[in-house]
Amino acid sequence: MAEKRDAALINSDLPEPDLPEIVRKIRARTPARLLVGRAGAAYRTGTQLDLREAHAAARDAVRAELNPAKDFDGEFVQRWKLFELHTKAASKDEYLLRPDLGRQFSDESRAALKSKSSLGSDLQIAIGDGLSVSAVALQVPSLLPLLYDGAKERHWTVGQTFVVHHCRVGILNEIGELLKPRVVVLLIGERPGLATAESLSAYIAYQPHDSHTDANRNLISNIHARGLSPQEAAARILNFVARMMDAAMSGYLLREQPLALEE
Repeated sequence: MAEKRDAALINSDLPEPDLPEIVRKIRARTPARLLVGRAGAAYRTGTQLDLREAHAAARDAVRAELNPAKDFDGEFVQRWKLFELHTKAASKDEYLLRPDLGRQFSDESRAALKSKSSLGSDLQIAIGDGLSVSAVALQVPSLLPLLYDGAKERHWTVGQTFVVHHCRVGILNEIGELLKPRVVVLLIGERPGLATAESLSAYIAYQPHDSHTDANRNLISNIHARGLSPQEAAARILNFVARMMDAAMSGYLLREQPLALEE
């Protein structure tokens, strides 16, 4: 009888505080739409509208074009001396249809990168729009200063950060080939989902070059308001960078050491 009563409550229009405690505990632990109830065989109108809103936000995040001066504000761009580069994907449509073009710089951008950047830094940070401009605009302004401060504390040299339009993760290889840093960190927008369209990833590679694949990279993901905070993400990224420098490698054989975060 208790199970039938709880099921009836879940499918009712009761406000959140009046739902069974077990339901409220489950919902508090995940952004997933669990136990939202139904109207007949379909979702309720509120749930349907929520899903449509989330889907629209995901589409907007993918289709938007990154504008650093607008999305970061001019002061942030000036402070970090950000300059913009482009891949061989000339448009957003081409970028979505041809992932391979997003892994290579255009000829003009390759020349600009060589002229504006220093060679052989300990750490090179790049910002790529990826599949969520929303994530880049919201997370990078808080995360980038923390990474620079952490690198400075460790006495690492840091190359000039730049922005890459129509960027795929594989651009890491070309950055490594052109600038020869010890470690590259690429901050890039994750593919949006229906839980959030604002999640940023940090792909990290030791001396990346043209033969590298995902097996040679490490990843810190889910950097957003309901995931990793900028402080947590920066600590984990810097910890990984330090481990790579010590081990002279990156990739699936190199694992995180969570205890290092507690020191």
